[in-house]
Amino acid sequence: MAIQDINTYSYKDIFSLSSVNFENACVFNKPEQVNTYSIYWIKEGSGFYNIDFKKYHFENNVLFFLSPGQFFSVASESVKEAYKISFVKDFYCIQTHDKAVACNGVLFNNVYETPYVKPCEKDTLKLSFILESLEEEFQKNEVAQYDMLQAYLKQFIILSVRIQKGLAPTKTDVETKLFKDFSLLVEQNFKSMHAVSEYAERLALSPKSLTKNFQRVGAESPSDFIKNRILLEAKRQLIYTDVPVKEIAYDLGYNDAAYFTRFFTKAENKSPLQFRKEY
Repeated sequence: MAIQDINTYSYKDIFSLSSVNFENACVFNKPEQVNTYSIYWIKEGSGFYNIDFKKYHFENNVLFFLSPGQFFSVASESVKEAYKISFVKDFYCIQTHDKAVACNGVLFNNVYETPYVKPCEKDTLKLSFILESLEEEFQKNEVAQYDMLQAYLKQFIILSVRIQKGLAPTKTDVETKLFKDFSLLVEQNFKSMHAVSEYAERLALSPKSLTKNFQRVGAESPSDFIKNRILLEAKRQLIYTDVPVKEIAYDLGYNDAAYFTRFFTKAENKSPLQFRKEY
């Protein structure tokens, strides 16, 4: 990897901004688990990124949003200008501020949809201005720096949410809220709750009504939604840890490891051990 220049600004190891310039394409073969909320903005460049078990191609001016627990690697890239923003919950809690920012389950903690957005020229100028303001604030050491940095991060995220919503397929506010509420419930409970009826009860709906709402917006069924989240976590643990299949099954809420193996094999056409061996 040939790197021309990396500038990093950090606030107490809980918030950072890096600007990166690559001279040539680079390849990372080993995926790394993300341990912070991270935003990658590739302003100029192209390549392929692997996020969990999907490969994403990007071509100039694209933003990727990654959450703790996801696995990320660079298949190939040739980048002239890029930025990375990283923060932890102690600096900015997206759950606490979700009513104001509305990014939880949309930009972050959303493993179900493509985790990137492409801003238009007008929005790019706005994002660039916020980023320049962030960089300038990092270089100061003045009173209330924490609050100023947090305010700029909040602006960046809010604008990104607006861009994402403008690019997303049209949904009513009710449909958007239901999909988001359901996806967050699954993210919080998929290890212990496997039945659609359990989630429907939490959402004060019948399982049939929940399924019909998903059909109207062209989403996969609630049962497939839950199943795919369980499979994603199983794959992460099979590939990136040495935990035995039996313990993975227990961690995912299956008291019968044989039942989990049948569930996994039916979905992937190979057993958990075969899947681990092939990777």
